[in-house]
Amino acid sequence: MLSRNGLLTTVCYALPDVPPVYALEGSIAVTGSLVQWLRDNLGLIRDASEVELLARTVDDNGGAYFVPAFSGLFAPYWRPDARGAIVGLTRYVNRGHLARAALEATAFQTREVVDAMYADSGVRLTSLKVDGGMVVNDLLMQFQADLLGVPVVRPVVAETTALGAAYAAGLAVGFWSSTDEIRANWAADRTWTPAMDATERDARYSEWKKAVTRTFDWAG
Repeated sequence: MLSRNGLLTTVCYALPDVPPVYALEGSIAVTGSLVQWLRDNLGLIRDASEVELLARTVDDNGGAYFVPAFSGLFAPYWRPDARGAIVGLTRYVNRGHLARAALEATAFQTREVVDAMYADSGVRLTSLKVDGGMVVNDLLMQFQADLLGVPVVRPVVAETTALGAAYAAGLAVGFWSSTDEIRANWAADRTWTPAMDATERDARYSEWKKAVTRTFDWAG
């Protein structure tokens, strides 16, 4: 079921003898796979780990924005007619700018989901705990903090989905006595704090939103 701002309402988890906990889910179609696309389809890098080094050869995206709507846009737009686009290209833009724009696309899409969650819930984000393969990219994590205006926190164990399944199994067999015990087991590895001023943040986000509109109505 979609919320009024384009998010999915879903069961977060359910434990025995306790009412289920629900969550707002913002599904995004393309994030880390965009880095793979740069590697496999364009040959800009030989390995996914090289994208950060390439992106660090420039100071910003050079005015280029990469909207990876390869199979349409998911939350919060739900536009199956959208297709991928790179906008803002000039002769100044090089491989480094494209690599940075690709990384920034994940942060921009996350910002859109966070904004939709605030619009639905009225709960303002104070920090973002991240997980998954892309959290090893320090440049992306810093930009994510800059774009959200809140700290971004990477845990010691970055594969949270697998860890959550292990915790659930531990609860079921009595290895963990409660969710409070599990929560106390969480530990931070690194935190990034915002370093971008609000004026630049708003300008970057406005340009991203404009780029997104250019992807609409490509597929019938």
